[in-house]
Amino acid sequence: MSGEQFEVADVFRLYGAAYLDTYDHRTSNEQRQVLRNIVSCRTSALGGHVKKCDKCGHQEVYFNSCRDRHCPKCQAAARAEWLEARAQDLLPGVEYFHIVFTIPAILNSVTIQNKRLIYTILFRAASETLLTIAYDPKHLGAQIGFLSLLHTWGQNLGLHPHVHCVVPGGGISPDGKQWISSRKDFFLPVRVLSSLFQKKFLYYLAQAFGKGEVSFRGNVQSLTDEHNWKQFVGALKKSKWVVYAKPPFGCADRVLKYLARYTHRVAITNQRLLDLDNGKVKFHWKDYANENVQRIMSLDAVEFIRRFLRHTWPSGFMRIRHYGFLSNRNRKEKLALCRELITHSKEPQSNNVESPDRTVSEPQEYEDIDRCPTCKEGRMCLVETIKPDLELAWQFASRFLREDTG
Repeated sequence: MSGEQFEVADVFRLYGAAYLDTYDHRTSNEQRQVLRNIVSCRTSALGGHVKKCDKCGHQEVYFNSCRDRHCPKCQAAARAEWLEARAQDLLPGVEYFHIVFTIPAILNSVTIQNKRLIYTILFRAASETLLTIAYDPKHLGAQIGFLSLLHTWGQNLGLHPHVHCVVPGGGISPDGKQWISSRKDFFLPVRVLSSLFQKKFLYYLAQAFGKGEVSFRGNVQSLTDEHNWKQFVGALKKSKWVVYAKPPFGCADRVLKYLARYTHRVAITNQRLLDLDNGKVKFHWKDYANENVQRIMSLDAVEFIRRFLRHTWPSGFMRIRHYGFLSNRNRKEKLALCRELITHSKEPQSNNVESPDRTVSEPQEYEDIDRCPTCKEGRMCLVETIKPDLELAWQFASRFLREDTG
């Protein structure tokens, strides 16, 4: 496919069998399902429908999407729907901050065997750290709310688990009668956040180890020995626990643009792929360690698949979570209180408000998928439903069955 446009699905179709020749018994059922879904996405294997323009008569065939949350082609619609709901949660006239919690790379070998456990601890440690430090009267002294997004990849598809937190710059006073604003360009001290984050993470990890909930296989099997485990934890304590606070976004419209980029991102998009030739996949990646220089990486196709599948989420795992006054349990009532307190606040709002009458922006507009791509005036109307091609569906599915299942 040198010089031609290709997709992650093409790599899976061409080299999925070769990947399983090497990694069959290390590939989980969840990863196999991802392989099956992505290769089937928008093909006749899933069926589809025919639409016709009600003005010019132009016809197009649309095959159904797999709707897998790991699929690069299936996130736009889900993102638009999610953003529309989140727009209602944004607070007018409030700066929004972006804080990132990252665990040390030394944990990667344990993480890959304990995804659900480690990612759950990461969410818990990061959220409790933010809530605790923000409530401390030495800092903000308020009840805050925020959403957290878990990403597990770096630009080169390596394992790099980290949580992005989007936080309004302020919170509800302990007595519930006042909105307490943060400073315009500063939310909470990152060194304090980092220290508490490390302590909380290691505390919950130690709890899990004591209960026998941590799995150790292969190159980390030696950690089942308590002495080796203590040495490993000692190395973790000496490692750098990075908490990074980016400059504030500004108000609601900028927050939505940020969320549009981050919420439903997958490990790599099709747009970053450059070439697939002689069993090699080339793609763009941004070298954050060297001033964000754009580079090109070439990976063996089997290695590309292995790296991609490392970022498969555990079944049912929620990678977008809400905390504090944005938690699902009491979001509606708490947001109403926040808006009331912000409106009636006696504190000057000039530092945080771009204009006195600024309100929460409407959700972004997205492409009208029913408008005719030819005449640009008519509407594409359903004229025929296409049934799934069961033979092709079986061909795709059978490639990724376990060897011992026949």
